[in-house]
Amino acid sequence: MPSRTTSTPRVAVLADSDTRWKWGALTAYRIQPGARLDGYLLRGRATPTVRQLDEVGARAEQLREIRGVDFLDLMRDDAISDAPYDVVVLACVGGAVQAMLHGLAHAWENAAARRPVVVTGYVGVVYEKLTDGLLLRHGADVVLANSRHDADRFRDVYRGVGADPGSVVECALPFLGGAPYTGAPDGKDRPYTVVFAAQPSVPDSRADRTYLLRRAVEHARRHPDREVLIKLRSKPGEHTTHIEELPYQKLAARAPGGLPANCRLVYGNMGEVLDRTDLMVTVSSTAALESLHRGIPTAVLTDLGVREVLGNHHFTGSGCLASWDELDAGHRPEPDPSWLAGQGVAADGGYERAFDAARDRVTALRTAGPLPPITPYYTPRTAPGYLPGILARHGIDPQGAPLAGYRADGPQAPGGLRKVARDTVREAARGAYRHGVQRVAPAIRRWGQL
Repeated sequence: MPSRTTSTPRVAVLADSDTRWKWGALTAYRIQPGARLDGYLLRGRATPTVRQLDEVGARAEQLREIRGVDFLDLMRDDAISDAPYDVVVLACVGGAVQAMLHGLAHAWENAAARRPVVVTGYVGVVYEKLTDGLLLRHGADVVLANSRHDADRFRDVYRGVGADPGSVVECALPFLGGAPYTGAPDGKDRPYTVVFAAQPSVPDSRADRTYLLRRAVEHARRHPDREVLIKLRSKPGEHTTHIEELPYQKLAARAPGGLPANCRLVYGNMGEVLDRTDLMVTVSSTAALESLHRGIPTAVLTDLGVREVLGNHHFTGSGCLASWDELDAGHRPEPDPSWLAGQGVAADGGYERAFDAARDRVTALRTAGPLPPITPYYTPRTAPGYLPGILARHGIDPQGAPLAGYRADGPQAPGGLRKVARDTVREAARGAYRHGVQRVAPAIRRWGQL
């Protein structure tokens, strides 16, 4: 097991999408400054492309795609000496986190010395499946909450089910930053810029997504002196944390009259887009928090209602709720300072201190004696009808061991042409799976609604 006294801590980050890789890697650097970071991308439907990784900008000493069972194999008691990690950050969806926690508990059950500190959390605003997601993350040594508001809710949930709330630590989103907004331009250097931050799955209907695109286009036509940017998360064929069944690119291609000259689709790092933003518009994207942190006027749309399914209910009390009609008329929302403080956007003591508690907790655990075994709330006894299915999706049995047929490649793994053939078939199968999940299945669902 790894030494707890190394001057340069080593951190492993396991992520299952581009946004979670960004959160995991940047969080790792926040809570263990100067660490050597190795990245592992969980193979699945949202595994990021090279372009997406480059856009995120988070760097690692090494970065490789891997199956969950292979990651657990690297973490085994008898294997970890070759990769002496001090901290493991699980930046995945709740089910994957739960599977890895049970797998790690099994891998380290005979640990004679110390084991790594296990950290997890959320990539952004937690507006749905609060209890479900939290209980799937229970068992990690540290569960990060991105704000005081979230920390209070997380602890209440754990206490309410009789789980230990001591793992919850308040911090902030790790990617807030950038230069503060200095005010609208004078029109000489650049036009007044409105950015609509689109989301892959909110809203999810064609009618609603077409409506939002139409209103952004109409805003550009009403204000020819402004530039309207529709910020997209992924290009066609790419996927992120949530599956995008109706990409805005396709809707824009069918827009009556096309997009006006002062309205266009853009990609790229959100921080760089915010550098030229004068008004951020979204339904419920985490980009709103990035924008608010920099003091940029930010509007959370009410056009489709203020509803839990949209996530914009999270911004109740923020002062940012507004409609396109109001924005067309020149309205600029004024955020409520107390709401911002509670959301970690203007953390007490300044954003620079927002990670002190998490850094101190992780460092204390890393440098302490042997840590206790990982004990998730969900076990075959507490959730016999729920847990086995979650674990099985990741090739793990109820005891945390790999299921038959999912074990990592051993010493007798095929080599040469056999390995090439096997990998080729694997990638083809993976591509077919992605196509089925992301193209065929949504089409069948839509046909069923006709």
